[in-house]
Amino acid sequence: MLQNGLDVLDFENTLCLKQPSGGRGSKMPLISLRDLHFNYETPERRVEALRGVSLDIEPGEFVAICGPSGCGKTTLMNIMGTLDRPTSGKHFYDGEDLTAKRPSELADLRARDIGFVFQSFNLIDSLSVYDNIELALLYKREDRRNLRSRILEAMDRVGIAHRAKHLPRQLSGGQQQRCAIARAIVGRPAIILADEPTGNLDSVNAAHIFGILKSLHQEGSTLVVVTHSPSQADQAERVLEMIDGRIQFSRRKLS
Repeated sequence: MLQNGLDVLDFENTLCLKQPSGGRGSKMPLISLRDLHFNYETPERRVEALRGVSLDIEPGEFVAICGPSGCGKTTLMNIMGTLDRPTSGKHFYDGEDLTAKRPSELADLRARDIGFVFQSFNLIDSLSVYDNIELALLYKREDRRNLRSRILEAMDRVGIAHRAKHLPRQLSGGQQQRCAIARAIVGRPAIILADEPTGNLDSVNAAHIFGILKSLHQEGSTLVVVTHSPSQADQAERVLEMIDGRIQFSRRKLS
């Protein structure tokens, strides 16, 4: 079925998904989520942030997650990135069930395989651009002899090398987000998770930052972006529309 030039694949969360099997390197989704629920309590009520979400993210795919504020987009991304655990359901990464993993094991997975880009940049104010990026490699326990070349490569990639010694407060919003992207990619992660990466930027800087993310995908990175921007979502290979904690439908661009 066609809708707005896109092939509409799934409706009302009725995704026909197969549980991944096999070891690392076999053909399987990079991320698989099965019937995920996420609840939290407020003083007034119990909130169901996710209500039975099932989803596959394939290696090398570019997926945009859209929907109104409060629909569960960020919660879903946080679970993908192992920052939160689901209340119930299954979370597989490259075929491995993460549901019962220890926090230290999840931290190692994040350091090794996942790059994060946040709307608010999340840079450490007292550290220079160089040191903020270096921190990501220290978490990976990389050989310090290799750090400098990796950091310089990441800074060059996003066009921030000339600001290496500057503190975040000395940078524009676009420059801070370039630093955040360099920090995300310096460890050469398998997947980049970007939560409203241009939400705090003007239109010119937003276009530049989104262009960097797109080029990273074109070079082989798996990319998942939460966005309110229809124009950005239209550039993804697949768009997930969320409403009230559910994936309302998924649509994929026709090749």
